[in-house]
Amino acid sequence: MAPPVRYCIPGERLCNLEEGSPGSGTYTRHGYIFSSLAGCLMKSSENGAVSSINSRFAKVHILYVGSTPLKNSFRGTIRKEDVRATEKDKVEIYKSFRPGDIVLAKVISLGDAQSNYLLTTAENELGVVVAHSESGVQMVPISWCEMQCPKTHTKEFRKVARVQPEFLQT
Repeated sequence: MAPPVRYCIPGERLCNLEEGSPGSGTYTRHGYIFSSLAGCLMKSSENGAVSSINSRFAKVHILYVGSTPLKNSFRGTIRKEDVRATEKDKVEIYKSFRPGDIVLAKVISLGDAQSNYLLTTAENELGVVVAHSESGVQMVPISWCEMQCPKTHTKEFRKVARVQPEFLQT
């Protein structure tokens, strides 16, 4: 997934129809594409998609199953109660995930064409594996709940995955 282009709010004009095509989380009016969700604008060669978070859940696009890339992305939802195994009532989605993060998760409930797959990160090995700071630099995990920008040294909360050695690229 490409790094975020910028953050947007509902009703914000993103671009005209000649510059892009509407994706999920957008609508068109008078020749322009508008955001219908708060989130992070992602641009690709085909369309713009907005992934979002709110106080109850994080919406994600499922891009891989294991190490196999999917031809089509599927929608997934990580509910507040499925972020971690303990202290579920203290979870804050905004301190666990941000739009644009790459997350390792497990499917806990199958969806269909109209609904999302329910996902969980309630294991130490699951959570955010790649995140970018506001300056666009890939952040480094410093604990199970924080990542730091190597450029600005700014710390941000995340539900960080403890990546197993066999998945690390050398």
